[in-house]
Amino acid sequence: MENEFVMWVSKPIYESLPYLYLATGAACLGASMYVSHWHWPTICFVVGLICLVAGLAVLLKRRDHRVKDRRVGQRQDY
Repeated sequence: MENEFVMWVSKPIYESLPYLYLATGAACLGASMYVSHWHWPTICFVVGLICLVAGLAVLLKRRDHRVKDRRVGQRQDY
């Protein structure tokens, strides 16, 4: 069996996931300012912060990987 990467979701959905994480995080952080019942402000704040960090981490990892892939094909002259 070949060790091959199989994408389970379509490319447009896969590429938009970090932005979805960021939007969800921003919405949860915004909701934490307006919700005042039980522990929901704290829950919304924590979920929002986790989503923002996850979205940024995925965006930065993808960017770094793509930059590294571009550099692999370039020849280095010393």
